[in-house]
Amino acid sequence: MAHAEFPSDLEIAQNAELKPIGEIANRAGFEDGDFDRYGLYIAKISREKCQALSSAKSGDGKLILVSAMSPTPAGEGKTTTSVGLADALSALGEKTMLCLREPSLGPCFGMKGGAAGGGYAQVLPMEEINLHFTGDFHAIGLTNNLLAAAIDNHIHHGNDLGIDPRRVTWSRVVDMNDRALRNIVVGMGGVGDSVPRQDHFEITVASEVMACFCLCTDLMDLKRRLGNIVVGYTYDRREVRARDLKVHGAMTALLKDAIRPNLVQTIEHTPTFVHGGPFANIAHGANSIIATRAALQMADYVVTEAGFGSDLGAEKFVNIVCRKAGFKPDVVVIVATIRSLKMNGGVAKAKLGTENLEALIGGLANLKRHIDNVRSFGLPVVVALNRFSQDTKAEIAMTMEKCAHLGVDVIESTVWEHGSKGGRKLAEKVVDIIDRVPSDFRYLYEDSLPLWQKIQVIAKKVYHARELEAEKRVRNKIRALEEAGYGHLPVCMAKTQYSFSSDPRLLGAPEHFDLTVRDVRLAAGAEFVIVYCGDIVTMPGLPKVPTAEVIDVDDEGRITGLF
Repeated sequence: MAHAEFPSDLEIAQNAELKPIGEIANRAGFEDGDFDRYGLYIAKISREKCQALSSAKSGDGKLILVSAMSPTPAGEGKTTTSVGLADALSALGEKTMLCLREPSLGPCFGMKGGAAGGGYAQVLPMEEINLHFTGDFHAIGLTNNLLAAAIDNHIHHGNDLGIDPRRVTWSRVVDMNDRALRNIVVGMGGVGDSVPRQDHFEITVASEVMACFCLCTDLMDLKRRLGNIVVGYTYDRREVRARDLKVHGAMTALLKDAIRPNLVQTIEHTPTFVHGGPFANIAHGANSIIATRAALQMADYVVTEAGFGSDLGAEKFVNIVCRKAGFKPDVVVIVATIRSLKMNGGVAKAKLGTENLEALIGGLANLKRHIDNVRSFGLPVVVALNRFSQDTKAEIAMTMEKCAHLGVDVIESTVWEHGSKGGRKLAEKVVDIIDRVPSDFRYLYEDSLPLWQKIQVIAKKVYHARELEAEKRVRNKIRALEEAGYGHLPVCMAKTQYSFSSDPRLLGAPEHFDLTVRDVRLAAGAEFVIVYCGDIVTMPGLPKVPTAEVIDVDDEGRITGLF
């Protein structure tokens, strides 16, 4: 990766030759009546086909989950590896599909830029996927904000339900990083402008509507989940749900087309679903169950990714997504880079190009922790070493040697530079592991375990925290959720992605730290309890120099600077 003479990701994407989406759909096994075209290169699968696939006997497709070591500003290339692996499996003659999340506009204009892979391992059309795509995120945002408007409207028109404005828990959303909206006051201006109250915005991908959207099994399940959303409490502390406001039907109507999976292609024309996009450091961080289930019916191998590392994305994929959908991954690929290993070993970003074996060894503790976590789920694991041009032979040899002692295969990947050819060895190893090593898949905790103990299991077994702490106020909220009948729900941890702890400065594999639960929130529609640890925000801000400053379009409509 990172060759100066190479074209940018956007230039590679714009120069790629796409095939008509009908041809891609036929390659995946869909017939012409099974999808609707959204232009030449995008399609949505019909509701009828999705229902048929959902009700069919479970397919024989093998599920490959791609995770990573703890992310750093140096980059790991998890999506790039996922795309390259899917293309490599296709090149081996295997019927393969790829399932990814839709990118959020907030990070696209913030720090990250595009999020559709990179180099010669991308999903296309890249500009559409990274920008408005098929409008799914806009529909999700409108659905969320319809419910928010209904709450204030109900209060304004007499408040028959007795909603306490101080106990409204539902927020508005926008798919943009805008820190000025983190804390606001609504209803200012007088009697005709509703009742003044404190409110806040979240980014769309943090909305519970997004979680319901990605975890539902069909349109009616989505309607049920939306109706179950708890939006606040009455003066006498009773729950108020979306169905009490009688808008869950309208909310579902806004999502009736968004719920249909989006079909696109990779640079090498592997059929790809890009559908849904919850953040893994806030929500559960996986694409829609509907898309993954459909892919498992249509393909022999399905590659999907979970956000960030084993402590966030993979843990939630196992304990939330698999629990809801009945998925059982056959193998997990952990993406690592020499650069990130050295950064987790204490090297500053500016010095990552210099060979440093001592720091590399220190950073390998982080990779080992992620390997151990995946094995605790009973899943076979392989490490994909995503190569950069600055990596030295000594650093690569050291990584191979140390990982050999851990009993894990490390396969070099150069898919950014070489596409499927750079992922062939990884694909062959993945197929070999699936054929030879049986999965002993298991959840980390049982449904019957109390909420506090579920949090403890994750904190101690996955994060390696010494103690779990919470103020009396938070413990009382957890106790109240148990008493209200929500103790059986899984927990969704919200914390920094940069560390196993809640402190983003503690890199590597920290131990003997205390994890503080700052707050908990019920997501009754998504059917999990969100646990907030450390200084995590649900509305990111833009950096001093956002990516938006370099994105432009010329007089022919050609976009530049996206990635």
